[in-house]
Amino acid sequence: MSDALYQAEILRLAKEGRGNRRLEDADASARVDNPLCGDRVTIDLKLEDGKVTEVGHRVQGCALCEASAALIRENAPGHDLHDLEAVRNRLIAYLDGSTEDSLDWQGLESFAPVRDFKTRHDCVRLPFDAALKALKEKESGNPG
Repeated sequence: MSDALYQAEILRLAKEGRGNRRLEDADASARVDNPLCGDRVTIDLKLEDGKVTEVGHRVQGCALCEASAALIRENAPGHDLHDLEAVRNRLIAYLDGSTEDSLDWQGLESFAPVRDFKTRHDCVRLPFDAALKALKEKESGNPG
């Protein structure tokens, strides 16, 4: 399973993600845990006018979580809550095979091998869940 799942691009992204850090002066932060596998993702965001300007993260989890967080760090700046929800929803549809449409962000196609491993979809989704939780809590005035 690991050879089919952890292909070169996912491993490259995961390695890139491991070099990231949390943001000390974040405007929004949230942590999400996956109790089934033990993955834990914390996402920190700097915001301006409701749009992400910088992303920091700490991932205690698998390479899929690391890779997903790295792509969020690369692609989220300039986007708001609505945009991130749309990207997450399209990614979920892509992973579960309900759409073949192009993905919104460059690099998300790297998760194509995960499509065959339904139990690992949550690993890819978890960093998105953390980012959305941070944005929603900030929007509601209830910082995480």
